[in-house]
Amino acid sequence: MNRTLWTRLAWVVALLPRNVCVVVLRAYRAVVSPLYGNVCRYHPSCSRYALEAIQQYGVVRGSAMGAWRIARCNPWAAGGIDDVRERARPFRLSRFGFVLPPSSSSPQPSGDARRPVLLPQRTRKA
Repeated sequence: MNRTLWTRLAWVVALLPRNVCVVVLRAYRAVVSPLYGNVCRYHPSCSRYALEAIQQYGVVRGSAMGAWRIARCNPWAAGGIDDVRERARPFRLSRFGFVLPPSSSSPQPSGDARRPVLLPQRTRKA
């Protein structure tokens, strides 16, 4: 087999646990989270924080960071903005949030790859 195919397969296997957690957290955010409403004292919400932490740091450390955040989210907490610290990562994120292996042909994006780039809107001529 081709060496690049083995490399890509290794990346897929290595990132599989993260992507399984992404599916679970996205399902939670779609089904269970709306039932609670906006009750989190922090921004982003605890489930979004856990999702970003797992995407950036992996399942073990990201889950620990998410659990610590949930433990801090209580009625006596001051709350506020609490983002996951950015980490230089050698991978990309899909639109759904899956962690993808690095692309060897495209350069790494500069800045925050999670934030969408806002494009100017076209105006229609009357």
